[in-house]
Amino acid sequence: MTSSDRDETAAPPGPGTAAPSAPAGVATAAPPANTVVVPADEDPVAAAGSEVFGGPPGRRALLGVSWWVPARFLALVVIVISALGMAQKLPCYEQAWFQPGSPQYIHACYSDVPHLFSGRGFSAGLHPYLDRIPGSSGDLQYLEYPVLTGLFMQVAAWLTPGGDQQSQEQWFWAINAGMLMACAVIAVVALSRTHRRRPWDAMMFALAPVLLLNGTVNWDLLAVALAAVGMAWWAGSRPGWAGVFIGLATAAKLYPVLLIGPLLVLCWRAGKWRGFRAMLGGAVGAWLLVDLPVMFANWQGWSTFYVFSKHRGEDYGSIWLLLMRWRGAALADLDLYIGVLMVLGCVAIAWLGLSAPRRPRFAQLAFLVVALFVLTNKVYSPQYSLWLLPLAVLARPRWRDILIWQACEVLYTLGIWSHLGFVTGPKQHGIGEPWYNFALVLHVLGTLYLVVVVVRDALYPDRDPVRWDGSDDPSGGVLDRAPDAFVIGTARYLREQESYAAYAPAGPEGWLYEQPQPPEPAEKS
Repeated sequence: MTSSDRDETAAPPGPGTAAPSAPAGVATAAPPANTVVVPADEDPVAAAGSEVFGGPPGRRALLGVSWWVPARFLALVVIVISALGMAQKLPCYEQAWFQPGSPQYIHACYSDVPHLFSGRGFSAGLHPYLDRIPGSSGDLQYLEYPVLTGLFMQVAAWLTPGGDQQSQEQWFWAINAGMLMACAVIAVVALSRTHRRRPWDAMMFALAPVLLLNGTVNWDLLAVALAAVGMAWWAGSRPGWAGVFIGLATAAKLYPVLLIGPLLVLCWRAGKWRGFRAMLGGAVGAWLLVDLPVMFANWQGWSTFYVFSKHRGEDYGSIWLLLMRWRGAALADLDLYIGVLMVLGCVAIAWLGLSAPRRPRFAQLAFLVVALFVLTNKVYSPQYSLWLLPLAVLARPRWRDILIWQACEVLYTLGIWSHLGFVTGPKQHGIGEPWYNFALVLHVLGTLYLVVVVVRDALYPDRDPVRWDGSDDPSGGVLDRAPDAFVIGTARYLREQESYAAYAPAGPEGWLYEQPQPPEPAEKS
């Protein structure tokens, strides 16, 4: 158990002050491996919240020695939150999904799951990627999801009992909801084991409002769980298995492939090429193992997801939709603009990773690159917040910042459903375009807020809530406490300053201006 009396509101060093290689306020000695950080001891919001349950643990509390270890308790919390999320969908489950118009949006309980049971041919016994969707045309003739998600949907369809169409769709959603609950449990347990000294940070995932509201909107929790397991394997210095799960996550959703970029940058800086090659080999091998059979069976069916994504235009939730509405016309070269922004953003993140005074943590760079993808994408569905949730918890484990971001995401989720209720219903219940645009801007600003805080932590490690007690990179695996092998920019300057300062006769203040005096010759005897 640790405690903190440091001042997180203190201003970081000014731009004219060179940050030392081990910044003031950051302990350099590694903390004891068998201690557990108690959020109530160091997080003001957690401390205030703990008063509801009897206050922070005392010095005689024995943590983690009963059957209720953090992983089991967190799993129970996720089950409760997921059950509440299912209850929140009850108005739609009973009737709104099966009524035309806006009822499912007015009740804020929309889900893709029941609609796609019939809409993608599962009710007719068709097989994804192999059988063409009846009545389809254009780019959407086959299932428009990556292969592993299609397999997940197929398994749920096999488990769905017969009956009329409405009851089948209800069963299909319920079975998927149970399977997605299992994914959420796997994700929270993996999070609790990624930062082993900080398992209770995963409570921010378990209690997240977006998990309750958006957990069963689509199948994103499958990729979230696989990516979280991959990060836990990496944190345990098992890069091969980490790559396997990152590859499987990419076979379920595209965004986990972005985790490879931060690992490339950090392994480059630390010179850990062997670990990176093992991870990359595992990722490519696992992805090919899942996708190659479908590629050979029906290339057009396999490629539908990628072709559909490429030809998609500006859609709800994206900054491009705002720009299109402001201009009154769509951008002709949208893919080019997105590509340029992604390349420039990834270059900036790579520069941060190679030039920060101290090597950033894996979770920090992973959050930044996925946030970049989310902010520049053609569409932002409410469930995409689940992509960022585990990364945000690992990158910035502070309740205040997570809650600020979550509040913006909840308002956007309610805003998009209310707006769709307005435009799809004859009575126009909900909010119009101006208020929806405001909710969209809130989502963008909330994500940017968290991005700025994470970048600040990377530039000023003394502000990082993970590192202040002497930890380096608990999610880094082979990177944890590894010396730098290649640095640029500020990091290179500080490293040279540290090595040259050894020759300074007057200390760091004057060594640049004084030449070291040669030693006096020894007297002859």
